[in-house]
Amino acid sequence: MSSPVPSQITLPMIRQSLYAAVVCDALDALGYRHQSPRVNLLPLTGGGLLAGRCKTTLWADMFHEDPRPYELELRAVDSCRPDDVMIAAAGGSMRSGIWGELLSTAAGNQGCIGAIVDGAVRDVDKMAAIGFTVLARGTSPYDSQNRQRVIDLDVPVEIDGVRFAPGDLVLADRDGVVVVPAECEAEALRRAWEKVHAENVTRDAIRQGMKAEEAYARFGVL
Repeated sequence: MSSPVPSQITLPMIRQSLYAAVVCDALDALGYRHQSPRVNLLPLTGGGLLAGRCKTTLWADMFHEDPRPYELELRAVDSCRPDDVMIAAAGGSMRSGIWGELLSTAAGNQGCIGAIVDGAVRDVDKMAAIGFTVLARGTSPYDSQNRQRVIDLDVPVEIDGVRFAPGDLVLADRDGVVVVPAECEAEALRRAWEKVHAENVTRDAIRQGMKAEEAYARFGVL
């Protein structure tokens, strides 16, 4: 049942072999049982697995004219690095579309590979056309100016009580979003890697006719 685990599991390897659910299982086994927001963050563009490093922004609703519109969100976008995933913690507010085509293009130019938005986005078709992956609660045609703004960046933020810290590994696919705290990343990835191998063995046995109960008794994987 054991399989050789690489000494370092890189982002390309994660994207090729892992997925959100198996990483959740590994975190569960380590006692990290609330690492996936239960809110419905829909994959509005992109396909497959989004895996990268958290670039965090904290958003707030506003009800006055902003003397320096977009100031911190532009700073956040321009400071992105390769393999970043923009985390927009907006408390689920649907007041405006806080992420769209132009921010996606600018962030992508810096190497950012996607955005996870606890709120609304806009320009979905245009973001899909440029291949920028976005998950969000939904859409809104409204611009964020004088409606919402970034009030801090590169700080720990929360979505549904789940903590996203700058640089944390984050994965997202059609099953949901999962964030891996830095202190357990290596062990979580090792366990996820091993479980993927075990699932493959179990799946092959079931396809060859083995009953589910027997397969679980033999391999201990479900």
